[in-house]
Amino acid sequence: MNIPGSNIAGTVEVSAKPLELAIVLPTYNERKNIATMIERLDAALKGVVWEAVFVDDNSPDGTSDEARRLSLVDPRVRCIQRIGRRGLASAAIEGMCSTAAPVVAVMDADHQHDPALLPGMLKAVTSGEYDLAYASRFAEGASTEAWGRPDRVKASGFANKIANKVTGVDLTDPMSGFFMLETKTLRADAHRLSGVGFKILLDILATVDTPLRVKEFPLNFAARAEGESKLDRTVVFEFLVGLYDKWLGRFIPTRFALFGTVGGLGAILHMTVLALVLRLFGAEFAISHYPKEVAFITGQTIASIVAMTFNFILNNELTYADKRLRGFGPLMRGWAQFALTCAFGMIANIGASTALVRIGFHDYAAAFIGIVLASVWNFALSNKFVWGKY
Repeated sequence: MNIPGSNIAGTVEVSAKPLELAIVLPTYNERKNIATMIERLDAALKGVVWEAVFVDDNSPDGTSDEARRLSLVDPRVRCIQRIGRRGLASAAIEGMCSTAAPVVAVMDADHQHDPALLPGMLKAVTSGEYDLAYASRFAEGASTEAWGRPDRVKASGFANKIANKVTGVDLTDPMSGFFMLETKTLRADAHRLSGVGFKILLDILATVDTPLRVKEFPLNFAARAEGESKLDRTVVFEFLVGLYDKWLGRFIPTRFALFGTVGGLGAILHMTVLALVLRLFGAEFAISHYPKEVAFITGQTIASIVAMTFNFILNNELTYADKRLRGFGPLMRGWAQFALTCAFGMIANIGASTALVRIGFHDYAAAFIGIVLASVWNFALSNKFVWGKY
């Protein structure tokens, strides 16, 4: 039978041969690319028993529904629909761990990665000579001309240099999102992978204890077939986060470090606003009209509200990018919840810092101590009640 709206016709017969290869394709708003990607995989993998695992982060365009629709007549198509979780790296890990295939590949569903490379990569991995095969945009014979993004090419080249230095690998494109390895290799270290950011290959290379034997394949990196890039404005931030997690994450949890970094920026903003208020309503004006303490309390209150709003916005966009609140309603509710969970922290901040001022502490030193006292409380509750589950 035919699938309405698809060029794939008929019911695919299940092979008597055992499953050889799984292709994991993390998706977000890729509905228009699913059917054509299956067609390209079918053409490239003749004679290979394979399955495609689409790991979809609950796309609003119905990507999961499209994958399930195709799976009704093609058992090689599977779908994992993730609710409340986002991120390319974590999606790839879940997809790779879900398959029974002895070899697994990860690639994009947007047609920028060429499925024609898969047979050669499979041959390299199953030969016993290599542990991992990957497609490089910067190897000899590769091309990024069709991509049409010279800015991204330069950024990727710079990121590759940093990745090689930090992780100790020596590849032309450790930031590649198109690779293949034996599933058992992945599973052996899956519990140690961070799943942070968007480059799982870099995560794997930096995690395994024994260096992997790598085979490189030149890739002609293409433009997207449909839709917009999944890599939004936080992509550089997520790259740095991934490097941090592999380097220092075992000492200070990554999420807490991010929250603390945002809090540090908020503290700078807090001090700036406080200084402005004290300049406008403090000093000589305060002496002649009302006690200096009143000016300080007013400044601390205004500065705390401004910094709290700033912290909410940055944490939503960066620290909790995988759980990001979207839309006016969810953002307003999230801000209200964030304000509520931080309210007691703000009260403790203002109360403690005011008490310190009364006993002679400098205004800014007292304000800083108040911020530190409130930070752990803010993180614990917002992690649970704003971007987590009750």
